[in-house]
Amino acid sequence: MSLLVVGLSHRSAPVSVLERASLNADAQVKLLQDTVAAEPAAEAAVLATCNRIELYADVDKFHAGVAELSTLLAQHSGVGLEELTPYLYVHYEDRAVHHLFSVACGLDSMVVGEGQILGQIKDSLARAQDLHSAGRLLNDLFQQALRVGKRAHSETGIDRAGQSLVTFGLEQMAAGGDVETWARGKKALVIGAGSMSSLAAATLARAGVAEIVVANRTFDRAERLAQILMEGDDTDVAARAVPMESVPAELTRADVAVSCTGATGLVLTAEAVAAAAAVGRTAAPWSVAEGEPDRSSGPGAERDDLPATSLGNEDGCPLDLTSVQGTAGFSVLGEAAVAGMAAADLEQHAAWVDNGAVGGGAQRAARPGTIDPLDPAPDADAIAALAATAATVGRIPERRRPEPVEEPQRPQPVLFLLDLAMPRDIDAAVHRLAGVRLVDIESLAEASAGAPMAADVDQVRRIVSDEVAAFGAALRAAHITPTVVALRTMAADVVAGEIARLDGRLPGLDDKHRAEITQTVRRVVDKLLHAPTVRVKQLAAEPGGAGYADALRTLFDLDPETVAAVSRAEDSTTEKNRGSA
Repeated sequence: MSLLVVGLSHRSAPVSVLERASLNADAQVKLLQDTVAAEPAAEAAVLATCNRIELYADVDKFHAGVAELSTLLAQHSGVGLEELTPYLYVHYEDRAVHHLFSVACGLDSMVVGEGQILGQIKDSLARAQDLHSAGRLLNDLFQQALRVGKRAHSETGIDRAGQSLVTFGLEQMAAGGDVETWARGKKALVIGAGSMSSLAAATLARAGVAEIVVANRTFDRAERLAQILMEGDDTDVAARAVPMESVPAELTRADVAVSCTGATGLVLTAEAVAAAAAVGRTAAPWSVAEGEPDRSSGPGAERDDLPATSLGNEDGCPLDLTSVQGTAGFSVLGEAAVAGMAAADLEQHAAWVDNGAVGGGAQRAARPGTIDPLDPAPDADAIAALAATAATVGRIPERRRPEPVEEPQRPQPVLFLLDLAMPRDIDAAVHRLAGVRLVDIESLAEASAGAPMAADVDQVRRIVSDEVAAFGAALRAAHITPTVVALRTMAADVVAGEIARLDGRLPGLDDKHRAEITQTVRRVVDKLLHAPTVRVKQLAAEPGGAGYADALRTLFDLDPETVAAVSRAEDSTTEKNRGSA
């Protein structure tokens, strides 16, 4: 076995790199064709989903295979090899089998236990079969991976550990609440009619949305999906199809939109979403916490809670500090209250205080136990110092601490967007729009990073380990089968030759005796070969047993071309059976 996989996924690379490296259908076909045309690879298959890109191949040289597959991935993804290499992972032989089986069971998915990956593996195998890039190894591997994935879902509760990416995305949009409660009565727009979009539409219908509008570049596919939704027994959703040109208008009516297309550019720009969210919608008002002043209106409203100042209210005071405070932004008494005032104004105020100290100015009597704020005894020196500073620099620098600014609460979303495409369909700048909630692959990856894993995961891992061992044993046993077949063919030729030589020596031998002698010789040969061939298959099935085939060929001097011819014949039979199925 020379199975090799080179790839990158949400576990090894950031979403931004996955997005740039994504492969559309045409790119996947070209990658497969170039891989099987390369020298190290005999078979190839591509598994490309929204969170992984993997190239599987049967290679005859490990290092050359890694170099070739990495280069091909870089060429067809458009990401430079030097930039892509740090995010690539490599699995070989049994580790490659273990990886694919784990992927098929949902253990390596962004949402652990999701079952969508089985359909994606099936599609990858079908594509490789159509292009004749999958031979016996990859056919057996992918078909067994599908069986292992189905076994994991049927024998364990792995489904409880996670759900589809669509369901997980809807849960994120519901902000931890019940999805059905959140979705009930909403109008949904589904952009795309592929497998992921169809799943999204079906999930929304079961969740209880009132209406689903399907938009697709191929209108017939949109109509077909809408018809399927309407005919569903478990839902009563109203569904209709529209062309892609109607998406901007339909977005103004929708409460939730899901997009998953194969487009290489953006399907929804931030400007289009902002325009749609603003048309005919009223965002929830920004809430004000109980007991806090309402600062939402009026330039002076945010200062209604400030303490009143007594400065400027004295009879005969030349300064109206209340008006200064309103225009200059000052909000506290003392030094900061006059910070920024012109020196001439400050000197005028100081002179007024000095006159009051002499007794010529109007002055209030201080309340018992308090200090009059205009008493020149404590204030004269400080004001004189401030006046001297103002005379030097022209204005007194403000030294008050900035007041804490509370972050306003965002309005409740009026439009929910779920982007499941890779590369993305919806502009990431939508995250900054008020009244819009965007959930995309990147935010799903962040949300799933800390998700707890179910206890059933350990059981699935045991299933994977057992299946990997069984597949490896079967593969190694199958590897020696052509050699055993060639050995038995050679033995049959020897028997036939000896019977012909006996006929030459005993021409009068009747048919009954000839048949008895022939049967006896064949039984002797079969008994001699039975134990060695059975034992060599058992040994070959064990790890490291590949060398027994070489030993058998050497001991019996078997022609390598004869063994290869048997292998080609078996592959041809397998391909014919698969085609008839």
